[in-house]
Amino acid sequence: MFELLQRVADQDPQRVAVLTHAGSTSYADLVSASRRVAAFLRRERISRFAVVDHEAEVIVPLLAGAALAGVEACQYPPADAGEVVDLLGRLGHEVLVTDRADLAGLAERTLATHELTAQAEGSDDIVVATDTPHLVLTTGTTGAPRGVRHDWSRLLRGTPRIKSGAGERWLLAYGLHQFAGLQILLHVFAAGAVLVAPAPRRPIEGLAAMRAFEVTHASATPTYWRFLLAEMRSDGGPVPALRQITMGGEAIPGPLLGDIQRTFPQAQVSQVYAASEFGSTGSMRDGRAGLSISVLERGDDADVAMKIVDGELWIRSRTGMLGYHDEAPVEADGWRATGDLVEVTDDRILFKGRSSEIINVGGVKVHPLPIEERVSAVDGVDLARVYGRPNAMTGSIVALEVVAAVGADRQAVDAAIRRACEDLSPAARPRSIRFVDSLLTVGDKIIRSHTGEH
Repeated sequence: MFELLQRVADQDPQRVAVLTHAGSTSYADLVSASRRVAAFLRRERISRFAVVDHEAEVIVPLLAGAALAGVEACQYPPADAGEVVDLLGRLGHEVLVTDRADLAGLAERTLATHELTAQAEGSDDIVVATDTPHLVLTTGTTGAPRGVRHDWSRLLRGTPRIKSGAGERWLLAYGLHQFAGLQILLHVFAAGAVLVAPAPRRPIEGLAAMRAFEVTHASATPTYWRFLLAEMRSDGGPVPALRQITMGGEAIPGPLLGDIQRTFPQAQVSQVYAASEFGSTGSMRDGRAGLSISVLERGDDADVAMKIVDGELWIRSRTGMLGYHDEAPVEADGWRATGDLVEVTDDRILFKGRSSEIINVGGVKVHPLPIEERVSAVDGVDLARVYGRPNAMTGSIVALEVVAAVGADRQAVDAAIRRACEDLSPAARPRSIRFVDSLLTVGDKIIRSHTGEH
């Protein structure tokens, strides 16, 4: 991590690394701050710590400094005091770095950011540690977040293949506590590009940052892109001149790909399949939904290999996690079930949804994603969420939440949705349609396994 910053700083120290509405931070600034953090951590003999509520210009030196010192850092998601206490207990963190007054005293030792960054740098010949651990949390879409153990040497394995991107401006739409946010961070700094980091990282702020800072590249979840397109339709403002659009983190509906391509005709559209546990598996740049079946034909020496077992995608990754926190290491060349259900159609592997999202309607297994795609294509629908709702007779029924487009006649949209679903099997037809102002999301992903309403 530190080496990426150092390499650019050696070539062009004043090149902007992080850009926000509050100002800019250069690569040289990040290198200097990272050295101070590393010197402090080594002097205080801190071996691991947690971080809460920091923006990119602050979290980057904390992560890079920790990597330089061989210290395991872990950024928590934005959370209230109770959630932080739970994470501290489950992950065994005794040191907490935060500037939030409401979190003071929750850990055995609480440090303010300036205590790490205001120290003397130490010698210029500080050497990167041999062991460079890092702990990433899962998004928690199917339960409490779990700690996933990584090593920076494995996370950085693919960065030598990244081309120079001087002049590129990448929008940070993910939280840096998410694995996807970490991947963007590594790509941007390996390319020597600029990270545009609005706060908060909602689609409305992301759209404003795209326009204000002339963002050229943007990566986000399909749900984020749905919200952003809805914002654009609502405000009628200019279309950002994006050159590259990347989607990942959840299944990508074909209709959404079409909407993106029509809205941003000059942009190349890529799909990334990745997860906290097995890392990034590569990307598809052909503008088609799903993965090419060629990913099943990678040789034994490939860093990432895939296979399909009983309709579920399995992965073997040599760049992925070392294991979960407080659990035995995973087998280096072992295969892991991803939880993603797929089907092969012609030359594509298409995603049907997560195994945890299946709705059991009277013994019939219903996948929410195809229903959601069908409903989202109805005129007047901005966003849709399909989930299982408890039912005394069938165990569950298919329920639907809809965010209607501005000015849409909800009664007419309701009727159109029912017509669009008429040819579905009886078990798959939505029995409850509810219009809402927003959808339940975690990490900019729609939660389809949630059985209640919000």
